[in-house]
Amino acid sequence: MSPQSKSKIIGLVVVALLAVGGTGAVILLGQKNGNPDVVKTGTENSNTNTATDAPKSTSTATYKDGTYSATGNYISPNGDEKVGVTVTLKNSIIETVSIQTFGSNDEAKQYQASFKSGINDVVVGKNVNDVSVSRVASSSLTSTGFNRALEVIKSDAKA
Repeated sequence: MSPQSKSKIIGLVVVALLAVGGTGAVILLGQKNGNPDVVKTGTENSNTNTATDAPKSTSTATYKDGTYSATGNYISPNGDEKVGVTVTLKNSIIETVSIQTFGSNDEAKQYQASFKSGINDVVVGKNVNDVSVSRVASSSLTSTGFNRALEVIKSDAKA
């Protein structure tokens, strides 16, 4: 084998190793930074209106069928806010959700109204164990109140 051929083979091996190593680094960095979705696994992924982008819950908790309500609080730049949440559960699946807004100022009212308009598309039809909302219809803070209220609801509805 000529020295030129050996150089070409070594060059190809180096490029292949860099490509594999780079992909591994992206995967590891994504997981280290709390973003396991860097590498998609065939599930739909979106940065907005997400409730269940995380892997499915392994919780086996079950809940009594019924309609449950709770109020969750959160802190906004303007201070304390709260949001009312009512869900109907059947076989641990959220069948309906309604939101009661309590915005203390125009900005809070606007974000809560946006949240209210988008939450059905995010949680209805999902197992309550798998729901954890982060951002809905441009509202990210209201979701904290929603998640807190949902935890109270889950506690109240536990079978």
